[in-house]
Amino acid sequence: MDLLKDSKFLNASLIILGTILLLKLFSVVKKSGSGKRLPPSVKAWPVLGGLVRFMKGPIVMLREEYQKLGSVFSVQLVNWNVTFFIGPEVSAHFFKASESDLSQQEVYKFNVPTFGPGVVFDVDYSVRQEQFRFFTEALRVTKLKGYVDQMVVEAEEYFSKWGESGEVDLKYELEHLIILTASRCLLGREVRDKLFDDVSALFHDLDNGMLPISVVFPYLPIPAHRRRDRARKKLAEIFASIISSRKVSGKCENDMLQCFIDSKYKDGRPTSEAEVTGLLIASLFAGQHTSSITSTWTGAYLLRHKEYLSQVLDEQKSLIEKHGDKVDHDVLSEMDTLYRCIKEALRLHPPLILLLRQSHSDFTVKTREGKEYDIPKGHIVATSPSFANRLPYIYSDPDRYDPDRFAPGREEDKAAGPLSYISFGGGRHGCLGEPFAYLQIKAIWTHLLRNFELELISPFPEIDWNAMVVGVKGKVMVRYKRRILT
Repeated sequence: MDLLKDSKFLNASLIILGTILLLKLFSVVKKSGSGKRLPPSVKAWPVLGGLVRFMKGPIVMLREEYQKLGSVFSVQLVNWNVTFFIGPEVSAHFFKASESDLSQQEVYKFNVPTFGPGVVFDVDYSVRQEQFRFFTEALRVTKLKGYVDQMVVEAEEYFSKWGESGEVDLKYELEHLIILTASRCLLGREVRDKLFDDVSALFHDLDNGMLPISVVFPYLPIPAHRRRDRARKKLAEIFASIISSRKVSGKCENDMLQCFIDSKYKDGRPTSEAEVTGLLIASLFAGQHTSSITSTWTGAYLLRHKEYLSQVLDEQKSLIEKHGDKVDHDVLSEMDTLYRCIKEALRLHPPLILLLRQSHSDFTVKTREGKEYDIPKGHIVATSPSFANRLPYIYSDPDRYDPDRFAPGREEDKAAGPLSYISFGGGRHGCLGEPFAYLQIKAIWTHLLRNFELELISPFPEIDWNAMVVGVKGKVMVRYKRRILT
């Protein structure tokens, strides 16, 4: 009897094993017979292996696999097939493809609980395009000129509270100044003058509700998500009251809130209070962290590299001789040296290290070396500004801080063709807030350079890879002394 049982067990095992082998063989034959030239894959343990490597550090994984597999390769992240495009030659399709081919909506759906229903990634592409038009209109040059005046006032008021000399955490100071500036330019006078503390606390809860686990499980009932949802509801109530008050009084302000209130869709429908609130939250999230992070890196590099600090100071002296103490949109636009210093800090440290799309159709991509790969429908397609911005065949000595690489005559970012510099994305999905960000950072650093002698007294900062938006790790301690630049 035992022998019979063992025999049956052995037969059953052989049948199961044979079935598995046949299915595996069928899968291989199906793939090989499909005629597809699939990208090479990252070698990892099945199911979770790729995810473990990715979570340990995506940039480390990209650096290792780029050397082995080239500019196009795939990695299995649980049930996601993610294909990376590294370099301008292959990323052109990523940035220029239509939304029907490569979509943002599926991969960024986790933002919906934060931004709210009916805006950005919770609407179809045609509506999202109209909402992006609202952003564009709110950031046109005539509007930016008014925003710059407000940025300058905020910087003057904030730094007037510093003493004649002292030591500060530059990262902390710039984070808080950016929030104040954003409140004035984006959220409106009512928030900046009367509700700043309340709204800042609510945005803090929203911000802290955006966790790595939120990307996969945005509605998981954890304390951070519950605080996020309460804050989102309260913000909606606050802005509904402000919007109603403005409409009743007929007052118009020069801020993004007013632009969104006045916006209309192509069919004539005005924006709702819920949509205005969601668009405001999205705009603040898009700009607040990136601007404060880039402001901090800009300062850290300038204070570390005295030759470039000397150049931007000379530029400020020249502009003072030309325009006096006036600082406005046109004066900031003349600051080419400071612009290159900001741009180089942003090349080395783009806050968004990964950009993602969902593929809705099969397509083919050709590498710089002439290899062609077929990318299947359903793949997540990704690129990395953090890695692509340091490719040695585009940028000489790519890990070195060298703002002159963007100077006339060199312009390394243009020599290799479009999409060689992607800190602000590019193509169809280039960042709409890029001009606003540069003006904001220029306004802040113009005031600091003209009014303070600064010295970095802590070690040069490290990168905080654990943050959702990758920024500066720890404090950036600076010693200051008040001065007048003449």
